[in-house]
Amino acid sequence: MKIAINAAPLLFPLTGVGNYTYHIAEELARLAPENDYRYYYGYFSKSLYAGRYRGILNGVKEFVKKIPFGGEIARRLNNNASSLNPESFELYFEPNYIPLKIRARRTVVTVMDFSFKLYPEWHPKERAAYFEKHFWENIGRADKIIVAAEFIKEEAINKFGLPADKIRTIPLGFSKAAFRPYAPGEAAAVRKKYSLPESFIVFVGSLEPRKNLLSLLKAYISLDEALRGEFKLVLAGFKGWENGEIMELLAKVKKDVVYLGYLPDAELGALYNLASLFAYPSYYEGFGLPPLEAMACGCPVVVSRAASLPEVCGDAAFYVDPLDIESIAQGILKVARDEALRKKMKAAGLERAKRFSWERSALEHLKIFKEAVVQ
Repeated sequence: MKIAINAAPLLFPLTGVGNYTYHIAEELARLAPENDYRYYYGYFSKSLYAGRYRGILNGVKEFVKKIPFGGEIARRLNNNASSLNPESFELYFEPNYIPLKIRARRTVVTVMDFSFKLYPEWHPKERAAYFEKHFWENIGRADKIIVAAEFIKEEAINKFGLPADKIRTIPLGFSKAAFRPYAPGEAAAVRKKYSLPESFIVFVGSLEPRKNLLSLLKAYISLDEALRGEFKLVLAGFKGWENGEIMELLAKVKKDVVYLGYLPDAELGALYNLASLFAYPSYYEGFGLPPLEAMACGCPVVVSRAASLPEVCGDAAFYVDPLDIESIAQGILKVARDEALRKKMKAAGLERAKRFSWERSALEHLKIFKEAVVQ
């Protein structure tokens, strides 16, 4: 097959969709090299890469954000540019919600979640407005729709009336090179680089409303001073948006809370290995890569019993109510104070993570691509 893949998410530091796009594209090329893959970055290329122009493009991205409707203009330009290439494809794979105007006989689209519709207040207003306008008018062009969890499939069918026969659930994977148990001393360089304490709780994700970081901070602050002295809270991820209250609170508790910013996968793997536990009281997730990555590193996970997270974590996690600060605090306290429980959770998490891989996910993508083409 001649396959087009929208690889634009790879131009910036990789978060959820970017990680998914890169690893699936990489595995597709490895597992089915007989296909002719073309990657769209605003132009078509036969090369798959991530972050080649990251520094320049981040500057451009920040500049565009300051222009009224700059993001929408950039998205429209990218969409229109995709239609200028005369090439046509047997299949076009869109990993990022809204298909572009790429010429193809069949189109497969991945929809990670429906937060843009259900909780538009969790997104920058411009993005929420763009999705509201362009997602619904374009998703009908998809011959097949991929979601990462049954929870999202049920939402797609029961809340939004998308056709069940078009939708396939394909769980995500994780980088086995980065996210694995480290040998003693292997993470020492990362501990030294960031001056990490001996024991700490870690959160990984953008500082944005959906991740419920404000409740995590309040829950952590409510713990007794002795525990906070023993277990610092370490945060890693982009600053995100709508985070003014979070940043104000961080400034008040900087003695006990460390914010590292965005970390590449290699350093994240070390961070999970060094942490005593991983806390993730997110309100809503289409899948939940950070808890899976933490489990794969042998880090005990405290997560919300919400949305798709129980599908990912199974019986390997300690669950809390994301709407209840006391529940979050008690979950952290219970796991932090019980070394035997942490050891049990570590083993369960490592076993649970074996169910997921990018290879397995890519094989399922290939199946749905073939189904789309022959239908």
